[in-house]
Amino acid sequence: MFPCISVLNDHDGSRKVQFRSLTPMLQTDDMARTKAWYCDVLGFRCVGEESDHWCRLVRDSTVIMFMHNAHLGPPAATATQYFEIDDVDELWLSINEHCTAEWGPEDMPYGMREFAIKDPNGYLLSFGQPIR
Repeated sequence: MFPCISVLNDHDGSRKVQFRSLTPMLQTDDMARTKAWYCDVLGFRCVGEESDHWCRLVRDSTVIMFMHNAHLGPPAATATQYFEIDDVDELWLSINEHCTAEWGPEDMPYGMREFAIKDPNGYLLSFGQPIR
């Protein structure tokens, strides 16, 4: 038995807390460049910002935030930011002049069609859809 189960459920099995979303908040050294790239290339819009220290970007039901905190050092992540979308090939056709594919678009053995790119901060962004 996992020790965290009691935190997630009451003794009668009902949930205590419902998780609603997970929003990445990533470090950037250049807020203006980051906002421009996500808006111009990927079609996000900025719905909140605080000077050059923080911004919240939204496209459809997807949210990503960026921050600039000098004490954290340069942007770095070992994780992939994975976006599930409805048309991988259409997105790739609309952005391929602005970036280089790290892989794909291609069908993966686990049932997804995907491609991946890097944003101006060096973060790996993967886009996938279920194979139909």
